[in-house]
Amino acid sequence: MKYSLGPLLFYWPAATTRAFYQRAAHSSADVIYLGETVCSKRRELKADDWLTLARDMSDAGKQVVLSTLALISAPSELKEVKRMVDNGEWMIEANDLGAVQLAAEASVPFVCGPAINAYNTEVLRMLLRQGMKRWVMPVELSRDWLVALVEECGPLRREFEVEVFAYGHLPLAYSARCFTARSLDRPKDQCELACIDYPTGRIASSREGESVFNLNGIQTQSGYCYNLINDLPSMADLVDVVRLSPQGDDTLTWIERFRANQQGHAPQPLATQQDCNGYWRQIPGMQLVS
Repeated sequence: MKYSLGPLLFYWPAATTRAFYQRAAHSSADVIYLGETVCSKRRELKADDWLTLARDMSDAGKQVVLSTLALISAPSELKEVKRMVDNGEWMIEANDLGAVQLAAEASVPFVCGPAINAYNTEVLRMLLRQGMKRWVMPVELSRDWLVALVEECGPLRREFEVEVFAYGHLPLAYSARCFTARSLDRPKDQCELACIDYPTGRIASSREGESVFNLNGIQTQSGYCYNLINDLPSMADLVDVVRLSPQGDDTLTWIERFRANQQGHAPQPLATQQDCNGYWRQIPGMQLVS
């Protein structure tokens, strides 16, 4: 089983981002995803900067994957995606079917990201013809769904890896509207890059005080942190790559905790109204089964 550091979903200053990846280069992560997946206005790091980081991570022995936007809505954004596809060295993570098409045209292998609704063998077969090498299971699916899908795939399963999002605020939905800007009573086109002031998003709570959602620009995330560390034994012979989403420097420590508990020998205490694992257990996502 391999462990990956998913793409940074939040908007951090350039110096903070570079420092984080310098530490990540010395972590035990096997795979590191690099690139902007949420909002094209987040330009602290541009394409050349991500490619420089990719070279650094590759030199450190990491498998590098260049992640692309999940909601492509302008020709300029498509151009940036194409720049990533045409990098000439690394696989990409496609989070939009436009990126899948560009990768297929360029014969560039790709990871099908969690933003693409790939739920059945027919879709996986189509993506394999386009050049898919790894499938990141949509975050709302369960272990039972994955077991059934793998059985249905039969020999086809040997043609791709399965990756599961296992730690971090779940990316649930994307919108043309910017929720962070709206929460500050600003129009999207005049957001003043407000996301950079919220390095882990803005929590939206219910009247009962539950953290229902985490607002991250145009992305809606789960309010609680998804954490499958104690579910790792149930992934044996089923999951190839376990993904941790960057929440801060502590994420690198969590990689070590995940590795230590792969066989269930070092379980971690999780907290209600802070952590959740419901989707994997095929129950409401906000719930936590300890």
